[in-house]
Amino acid sequence: MLILPLYQPQPRKKRREFLIMNESMNTSGKALSLSACAERVVFVLVAPSHPGNIGGAARAMKTMAYRRLRLVNPLRFPSGQAKAMATMAADVLASATVFSSLSEALADCDFVFGTSARARHFNWPCLSPRQAAERTMELLPDRSVAFVFGSESSGLSNEELLLCHERVHIAGSDDFNSLNLAAAVQIISYELFCRSQSGMEQAQKEKKEIAEMDKPANSRQCEDFFRHLQQVLNRTGFLSRQQSQKSLMARLRLLFSRARMTRREVNILRGALSSIDRYRAKREED
Repeated sequence: MLILPLYQPQPRKKRREFLIMNESMNTSGKALSLSACAERVVFVLVAPSHPGNIGGAARAMKTMAYRRLRLVNPLRFPSGQAKAMATMAADVLASATVFSSLSEALADCDFVFGTSARARHFNWPCLSPRQAAERTMELLPDRSVAFVFGSESSGLSNEELLLCHERVHIAGSDDFNSLNLAAAVQIISYELFCRSQSGMEQAQKEKKEIAEMDKPANSRQCEDFFRHLQQVLNRTGFLSRQQSQKSLMARLRLLFSRARMTRREVNILRGALSSIDRYRAKREED
């Protein structure tokens, strides 16, 4: 009987759940790298009252590869609490710039998005985070872009919004639409990441890997599985207790063949067989 080496399932690759539907292009028709986006986008927090939110925002930014943080009249900064909440994004805090006014913080920015959850009397152009990210990709890299976030208690004032070209609204429940400042920064930076070239390539790569694993198992993979199954059933004594081993294996073949297993499913089943084998061997040693 042919003895196959013990099957070891391949380690699962860490997946990032960044799903991109369309390739993002700037006005020149070229996809932008993530580094090119990060160099031209700044995040501006206006009058943040809690240092923990500043640290949380820095962490959210760095998770998506953005590092340019500006603060307008923060109540407490620098702060040990901000650093603690930033975790591994202390470098983003260290490089953050503090300004005394929003107009000063935006002086070198070509296009400004202001985030706001409240309805306004003025008819400001309003975009979703995804639309704002797509608009950003059209502007980059020729123009610099800023995303402005208001204070935790009242958001941006009308006067502050007048310094912005377009308003970004993060939709939420009608019953409770109060988003944490760091969470709002995370949503915007996530959408920007998704529409960068690096985010797109990562998603396409993972989509291809998933599609490959969901293809039907080929003949060789199925035969390797059936041999593996027979070996394990022999070692556990299951087949030796049957009157007709060949007949039983034929029925098992038909059962699994009807299922038209995918490559992923074959890997799962062989991983389970290997686990049974290891458990049996351990019991025998004991």
